[in-house]
Amino acid sequence: MSAPGVVDGVTPARGRVFRYDGFATDPERGLLTCRYSLDGRDFAERVSLSPGPRWDTPAARAAARLVFLLAGVSYYKTAAPPVIDLGDTALTDAERAFLRDFYLQGLGEYAYKNDLDLSDLRIEAPTAPAPAQAPAQARGSLGRALVPFGGGIDSIVTVEGVRKVAADVALFVVSRPGDRFAAIERPAEVSGLPVVRAGREIDPQLLRSAELGFRNGHVPVTGVISAIAVLAAVLDDRDVVVMSNEWSASVPTLEYRGEPVNHQYSKSAAFEAAFRDLLAADPAGLPGYFSALRDRTELWVGDKLAALTEYHATFRSCNKAFIIDPARRLDHWCGTCDKCCFIDLILAPFMSAEQLRAVFAADGGGGEPLDNPELAPKFEALLGSGTKPFECVGEVNECRAAAVLAARRPDRAGVPLLQRLAAEINGRPDAPTEAEIEAMRHPVGASFVPTALAAEWS
Repeated sequence: MSAPGVVDGVTPARGRVFRYDGFATDPERGLLTCRYSLDGRDFAERVSLSPGPRWDTPAARAAARLVFLLAGVSYYKTAAPPVIDLGDTALTDAERAFLRDFYLQGLGEYAYKNDLDLSDLRIEAPTAPAPAQAPAQARGSLGRALVPFGGGIDSIVTVEGVRKVAADVALFVVSRPGDRFAAIERPAEVSGLPVVRAGREIDPQLLRSAELGFRNGHVPVTGVISAIAVLAAVLDDRDVVVMSNEWSASVPTLEYRGEPVNHQYSKSAAFEAAFRDLLAADPAGLPGYFSALRDRTELWVGDKLAALTEYHATFRSCNKAFIIDPARRLDHWCGTCDKCCFIDLILAPFMSAEQLRAVFAADGGGGEPLDNPELAPKFEALLGSGTKPFECVGEVNECRAAAVLAARRPDRAGVPLLQRLAAEINGRPDAPTEAEIEAMRHPVGASFVPTALAAEWS
C-alpha cells in the first residue's frame, strides 16, 4: 500500500508536475549532476567532490541518489505544484514516506509565508522492494568522522568534543565552486583539522527567481547538505557524519493550519532519526549519521564555547557573513541581526562583557547587541514576546535563562537593556526556576550520541 498522498501510475492530466529527470556521476571529474524539470523548464544542480574510483562503488551510487532525491526541493519550490513525478526512480515505501515528510515539513515555513496548503502533495514513482532488514545500529566507536562545519558555536563545540574520542576527524565544508566564506575558513584553520570540500552549484535560474516569476522561500537546506556529506564520507572512506544540531532545533517556530512550522526542520530530531534509518536500511552500507548536540541545549553549548578561547577571535554566526554575493558579504559581525542578538544573549552568562564586546567589535564589527537599546524588539522576540524569528535560534526558555543568568554578572550591572529584560522575565509567572535553569545545563531528552562522546561531555 502506498503512503498517504503517494501513488504509482501515470501522471494525471490536471495540474502542473515537477519532474525528477535523473542524475549522473562523472568519477574522473568528481561530479554529480542532478536534473529536474517543471513546465518545460529544465534545472540542473551540480555537486563536485574529489575524483577517484570510489565514485563507482555501490555506496557512492546510493549516496548520490540520496542527494538527487533531496536536492530537488530547491527547484520544486519555484512553483510548488501538487504532483512530483520521479520518473524511473523507484522508491521503497519508507523512502516515499520520508521524501513526502521532507517536502511537507521542510517547506512548512515556505508554505506559511506563501499562504499555501501543500497537504495534498502527491509523489508518483515506481515501487521498489523493501531491502532486507538491516542490523540494528550500535552506538560504538566513532571511527573516522566527518563533521559538517559552519564556523559557528555549535559546530566548533562538536569538533572539539568529537576529536577527543574519534579515531580520525575531518571537517566538511560546502560552498559555491571557487568561493570561500571567511566565517568558516578562519575557525577551520584554528581547529587545525583537514577539510573535505564540496562545491554545490545550484541552477543559476534560482538566482533570478523574481525576474522569472518563481515562488521563493526557505528550504530544508541542512537536509541537502546532510546528503552531500554522506556522499563525501563515502568517497573519503569515513564511517560517520556528525552533525551539530542541538535540542532546541526540534522546537517549532509557530503553528500554521493546525500543523507545526519549524524553520529548523532538517536540523530536528525527527529528521535526524528518519534520515539515519534511511541510511541504515540501504544495502550498499552507507555511513552512520547523528547529531553530537541532540540532547544539549544552546545554554550548554554557550558554556562550552566560552572555554574555547582560541576560537573567540574567529567564530562567526552572523547572517550577513554568508550572503551569496561576495560584494555584499560582511567580514565581521553586523551586530544587529537576529542571529547576532541570539549569540550575544546565549554567551553573555559565560563570557565577560569585555570579551563579548571585543568579539562583536573585531574587524570593524557593529558592536555588541546588548549595548544597543534599539535592538530591544529583537531580544523581546527571542524571549517570547511576539513571533519567534524564522532563524536558527534557541528556544524561548533557553533565552530567558540566559538573560537571567547574564544579568546577575557584576560586569553586566550597567547594561540597561539586559537588566530591563531580566526584570521583566523574573516578573512573569512562567519565569524559569533555578531548577529549570540548572536542568538546561545538562542533557535533555533522547539522542543517538555514542557512549564515548557522551562520557567525554558528562
